[in-house]
Amino acid sequence: MSGSLIERVRERLAAESAPLRPNVVAAAIRAESGGVLGDTEMLASLRVLQTELTGAGILEPLLCADGTTDVLVTAPDAVWVDDGNGLRRSEIHFDDEAAVRRLAQRLALAAGRRLDDAQPWVDGQLTGIGTGEFAVRLHAVLPPVAVAGTCLSLRVLRPATQNLDGLTAAGAIAPQAATLLSQVIAARLAFLVCGGTGAGKTTLLAAMLGAVSAAERIVCVEDAAELAPQHPHLVKLVARGANVEGVGEVTVRQLVRQALRMRPDRIVVGEVRGAEVVDLLAALNTGHEGGAGTVHANNPGEVPARLEALGALGGLDRAALHSQLAAAVQVLLHVARDRAGRRRLSEIAILRQSGNGRVHAVTVWHAERGMTEDAGDLQRLLRERMSA
Repeated sequence: MSGSLIERVRERLAAESAPLRPNVVAAAIRAESGGVLGDTEMLASLRVLQTELTGAGILEPLLCADGTTDVLVTAPDAVWVDDGNGLRRSEIHFDDEAAVRRLAQRLALAAGRRLDDAQPWVDGQLTGIGTGEFAVRLHAVLPPVAVAGTCLSLRVLRPATQNLDGLTAAGAIAPQAATLLSQVIAARLAFLVCGGTGAGKTTLLAAMLGAVSAAERIVCVEDAAELAPQHPHLVKLVARGANVEGVGEVTVRQLVRQALRMRPDRIVVGEVRGAEVVDLLAALNTGHEGGAGTVHANNPGEVPARLEALGALGGLDRAALHSQLAAAVQVLLHVARDRAGRRRLSEIAILRQSGNGRVHAVTVWHAERGMTEDAGDLQRLLRERMSA
């Protein structure tokens, strides 16, 4: 089935605005092909059109496979998949560059975004992929911005529902560390989960929130709906991007401010990635103990600098940021992949303020070395909170 015929059928179906039932698609194929296709060719064309017009096309089996976290297309014959064990090249390939571009533009439209020569990149979220049990974060870039051809990046956003016991049993959390995490939750210490992309930050955060007392009300703010902790009193607020006309945006920062008015016992920001860090730190300094969030960082020591950069976006200078941070957040939980590519909790650190007012991270537990000589500081902090 030629690309030109696909385009003509697509345009006819769009003009008719009819549901994509097989008989409707078949009629469009016959009309645009001049009625010269036999039964075998017609069935083959229907399969091609189903791939071209619904779901994620030929990428859908990869997205729906158990464990898939990312599907990346860098060329028609270069489709990569990460199923939790690092990236590997799949056997799936597109017919040509035009097929990759068509899929990217169709997915962009499904996400309510524009993708064309005037707007050559898109960032959005898709729902209804596969069985509809998960969402997909979409990013695409068209040539000539993407020099080698259309680049498509799909991140699978399966609800993070694991609990601490499950992660411990799977080896993602060492038993000694699991005990510390339970104590951090019980003592209502505020914490941030840090790590790189795909390291398991959201998974650990969801497990931690699932261990919060059922008597507490959690208000969670996210850029994309990923957190689904096993907790009976969870309120979820999800940000929204602007539509094609450029209106209707609802930012994470706006939602953090709304969360403060919703009588939260704990405020959670799924991913701290912008000026919302200012409002989160302010909230944690005004009686909302036990708050949490995730932040991108290569190690706990980089977290203060990362928050400095984000605080600057919200007009918070370095001195003010460190002052707020010292009072607001007590614990950092770092997740990373081990040498085998498996995600795990690799380090627990506390934040300590120096004489110059700057905050720095001090490791109290490490996956390779166990408790450090500074572990007593965490124990004292836990005892003080539990006795308060």
